[in-house]
Amino acid sequence: MAYKLILPQQLSHVHDVFHVSMLRKCILDPTWVVDLQDVHISEDASYVEEPLQILEVGEHRFKNKVIPTVKVWWQHHEMEEATWEPKE
Repeated sequence: MAYKLILPQQLSHVHDVFHVSMLRKCILDPTWVVDLQDVHISEDASYVEEPLQILEVGEHRFKNKVIPTVKVWWQHHEMEEATWEPKE
């Protein structure tokens, strides 16, 4: 069994059919709501995440190389979802 979504014209290039096994129960959490005016979606349905704050500075060690990294808190995400990124 599959579900077909009715999408607005600007999302006509997005796949609109999903198998029922891909669906999960939604647990409503108001902190997960994102104001769509703050998100600029491109033609390929992607968007750019903006960093809010650098939480930590560190380094990732390989066998013969050390890469400086930073722990980034991203816009529209919880602090627990911060990720380590290469320092630029």
